[in-house]
This record gives sequence, structure tokens and C-alpha cells, in this order.
Amino acid sequence: MPSAMWKTTTVSRARRLTAAAVALGSFLAFAVPAGGAAAAPADPVPTVFFGDSYTANFGIGPVKNTDSERGWCFQAGKNYPVVATEHLAEKNISLEVQADVSCSGALVEHFWKEQELLFGAGKVPAQQDALKDDTRLVVGGLGGNTLGFSSILKQCSDKLREPSLLPGEPVDPDKPAGECRDFFESEDGKAWLDYKIEQTEADLDQALMRMSYFAPDAERVLVGYPRLVPKDTTKCQTLAPGQTELPLADIPQDALPLLDQIQKRLNDAMKKTAEDNGADYVNLYDRTGTNTACDGANRGIGGLLETSQLDLFGTKIPWYAHPNEKGRDLQAKHVATKIEEVLNR
Repeated sequence: MPSAMWKTTTVSRARRLTAAAVALGSFLAFAVPAGGAAAAPADPVPTVFFGDSYTANFGIGPVKNTDSERGWCFQAGKNYPVVATEHLAEKNISLEVQADVSCSGALVEHFWKEQELLFGAGKVPAQQDALKDDTRLVVGGLGGNTLGFSSILKQCSDKLREPSLLPGEPVDPDKPAGECRDFFESEDGKAWLDYKIEQTEADLDQALMRMSYFAPDAERVLVGYPRLVPKDTTKCQTLAPGQTELPLADIPQDALPLLDQIQKRLNDAMKKTAEDNGADYVNLYDRTGTNTACDGANRGIGGLLETSQLDLFGTKIPWYAHPNEKGRDLQAKHVATKIEEVLNR
């Protein structure tokens, strides 16, 4: 690949080297791709995708790697990295996908630590292990599991507190699900949420810096989460076509604006961390307001208890509020647009 396409810059170099030294100990200086007018690369761009269940597209079948422990990552055979890569190929932008290490249940720290899989099925290596010296593009999203979004949902739902594959426990199981809004607006609930946001930001900061260390010439694209709850929360009191459960199950109506605020706060924290590290950010929240879990036939998010395309040991698995195929295609569209923009700088 022509070296002119991967210029380095000294903008904020001293600040970033100092931060890297603090966060990564013995790590040395690293270069960051700079902007500059250039056409999209003619040669395939070595690319690594990373992330959690929203990158793996949990719920969409069939699942890849069913003959190995990676099958427990529930990575769809056609997740948004695959579809985005296809979109780009139609525009003569070729990605050489070195790896897609996205895995359901991944915390941000699993970017640099191995991840234990469900049911003791084994472990998968740290996602950063997929990066190579010649990697030129790193794309994906992490953060929701570190925030504890499943625990937040369980705090607000008796049905989700029942035994299931959905990981996590309620933040405070002694507090009734029907009072979750009051809990998260109380001193203890608010303090817990503030701490989890800070933890997520700090871990994302480290992950982004590690990307630059292990793939010094790579552009980094952090992908946010699509919107779950619509502005008009009364939509969530209507069944989607063919469904027998409300989109957000038994979560109280008065808690839905709170869930939306929490999700927006997470996405805002991701955007800020990306900007602070000189990375790019894909704002899915602002682009999916008419495709939430409560948008009926137009929903891009499968309902909490709506049956997904997966089954486990003969038991159907719910979507647990993950993107369905429509939602995946929206993810792919906006991610491909951002990648094209980045590669054309």
C-alpha cells in the first residue's frame, strides 16, 4: 500500500505519548494516522473488526464457528462487518479482513484480556491479539457490557430476572423492578451508574490506545449503539406484528425515558472518548430513532422476549434487544459510510 496514504502526524503527540505511558506502562511511542486529501486505496485494506454482541449480531442465524469454542460468541455468519464489507466492495473499496473477533458478552477489558464464555464453554483470546503491524483499519464497538446494561434491564423487569441466557444480575435485587426509575434516580442507583460510566470511559480509552500500539498505522473507528427506546414511549405499549410480548416486556412505562437517557449517556461517553483519542465515531443512536424496538414493522431491534433466529439445545433464544436483520443492515450502512469517509481522507 502506498505509504503516502498512511501519513503520521505529531498533533497532540506529546499528550498521547504521555497518556500511553501511564496507561500501558512500558509501551513506546506510537503514530496516529493523519487526515489528508487522498483517494480510497486501490489495494485491499487490512482490517480487524472487534466488539461485543452488537458487532457479532447476536440473534441472527446461522452462527459461525459452531465447530469450535468461538461458536459461543454467537457471531452471525452475516453480521454487520460482513455486510459493510460487501457494501464497500460495490464501491470498489476492498477490505482484507484479517479477523473478526467480536464476541457476545465481551466487556471492554476483553480487548486486552481473554474472555470466558458461557456455560464454561472455554475461553477466547484478548481481541487485541488479532491486530498486526500491517493492520490499517480497526472497527467495532464495546461498552454496553462494561456499563452493565443487562443488569440495568433486569433491575427494571421481573420477567428478565427469571433464569435465562441473559447475563448479569439486577443492580439491587432487593429493590422491586417496578421502582427501577426511582432506584436509578436515588443516591445509590445514581452513584452506581456514574461509576459504571466512568469505568467504561477509562476502559475504552485504554482500548483505543492499545489499538494504536499494536497497529501503529491503523485508522480506528468506534461504533456506537443503535437507539432502543423511541422518543414517544407510548409506542412501547403496542405489540409488534405477530408478537405476544410487548417490545420491552414488563419494564414500567415511567422507566422507559430513563433507559433512553442511560443509553444516550453511554453513546455520548463513547463519542467523547473516541474524539479524545483521535479516533472516528459512528453515531448510530441519532440515526435509528425511527427503528427502535418499539417501531413495529419498522423495528431494527428485536424485542426483549421476541424469538430470535437462534436456538440452543432445542430452545428458542430471544433477541434480548439486539439488532434484527433490518437493524444489522442499518449498522452496516452507516459503518460503511464512515469507513469510506475515513479511507478517502
